[in-house]
Amino acid sequence: MENILAPIPGTIVSVAVNAGQTVKAGQKILILEALKMQNEIFCEEAGTVKEILVKEGAKVKAGQTLVVIE
Repeated sequence: MENILAPIPGTIVSVAVNAGQTVKAGQKILILEALKMQNEIFCEEAGTVKEILVKEGAKVKAGQTLVVIE
């Protein structure tokens, strides 16, 4: 199981996956905007998206869990 964490505080611009979707290692999960820069967040492991804990427009803190992959 992998928890995708926010590396820095920012705002969720877009979520590229849906709950129940199968993902591959290195696949883009979401885009996090911080300091007017858009940062693509990728998964490290293949699996299935179990839970998406954020929505577009949400403000997040560094270290906050964004997506859970089984």
